[in-house]
Amino acid sequence: MNHRMRRFLSAAVIFALITSVAGCGITLQYADGGPASPPTSPEETASPSPSAVVSESPSPSPSPSPSEPPLKLVPFDGIVEHIFFHPVVAYPELAFDGDSKAEGIDKNMVTASEYSKMLQSLYDKGYILVDMNDVWSEYTDDAGVLRMKKETLMLPEGKKPLIISYDDVNYYNYMFTNGFTHKLVIRDGEIWSYGLDPDGKTVYSQELDAITILDQFVKEHPDFSLNGAKGCLCLTGYEGILGYRTMTDTHGMTAEMEARRQAEIEAVKPIVAKLKETGWYFGSHSWGHISLSNSEFSTAKADTERWLKEVGTLVGPTALYFYPFGARPDGGDVRNTGPIFKYLQEKGFRVFASVGMESYSKIKTDISAVICDRMHPDGSTLRTQRDRYLKFYDAKLVFDEARPDYGVNWD
Repeated sequence: MNHRMRRFLSAAVIFALITSVAGCGITLQYADGGPASPPTSPEETASPSPSAVVSESPSPSPSPSPSEPPLKLVPFDGIVEHIFFHPVVAYPELAFDGDSKAEGIDKNMVTASEYSKMLQSLYDKGYILVDMNDVWSEYTDDAGVLRMKKETLMLPEGKKPLIISYDDVNYYNYMFTNGFTHKLVIRDGEIWSYGLDPDGKTVYSQELDAITILDQFVKEHPDFSLNGAKGCLCLTGYEGILGYRTMTDTHGMTAEMEARRQAEIEAVKPIVAKLKETGWYFGSHSWGHISLSNSEFSTAKADTERWLKEVGTLVGPTALYFYPFGARPDGGDVRNTGPIFKYLQEKGFRVFASVGMESYSKIKTDISAVICDRMHPDGSTLRTQRDRYLKFYDAKLVFDEARPDYGVNWD
């Protein structure tokens, strides 16, 4: 998080066209040994032990290239577009198999193939990734009152700013059998995904997960990122974070459960550090993925305290809060500043993101906070909102034919 967003944080904050893998150009790395089984409960972990991760010999460093002339930077004060994704589908044949989860996955997710094509389109259209923390900052006005303001971004000439956020980067248990990767790991100093292919074989990859796909894209197209920015990982906590089961159990913890949890906490720490080091940052998506539009104050308070304790302590302070379901608290935060909103602001959150049809934002005048909407590339908008998303990509060109035949409305 940059220095502007840090300085106002409250001291209270202490805390995927592929129809199959074969023939699609995806490079898979299989781990040594036979097929593995996914964990089936929060008490089990999808993590390989550190010793199970095979390190490869480092490649020779390339010779330095001649220095290039500095880019011309120009001020930008317009709309900063903001889109968000859920975890991407790595194996459509598992995700769209007709079970009880298939329809929801089709509606809310994109496949790895679609996501990669979207990134290419965004790049081709001149977008550049910016850190959400650089867009707004807090200052003290002449009356000594803390307020938020929108910053003027300095961008390479011809570029348009884009924020990407990623909800639920927790790798929930249901994802293990529904075509998703299982967690993030470090191999040879880089972030990789770990998971099982449709045959149950262990796979490490950088081409099946939203995080690693973007990492590789920025490596190939460094001008797609301003100052190394990637995206915001919006985390819940009820099934741990990043594929590691770091949560407590609401029904109580045995000594064995706590020991296992502590091992997961230690295992995820270097993942968090590496993500931060490589341009990723974090936001709260609540601990229990609760709907704040119908939550009592006491429920929202307890949930926030638990997130700060179990997630905030691992990812560090953040001023970014992403409403689960896009549900705004207190009857809506556009006109109201109710008790839940005030409480969240007191805990150090300053930018509150919902979901909408455009990249909307508003600086509130009665409290130091910003509210905003994010657009949602997913199966639903791919099928029915092609025109609205043409500024980013053409649904006709990215749509994965491995999806179920639910129809499209592109006329």
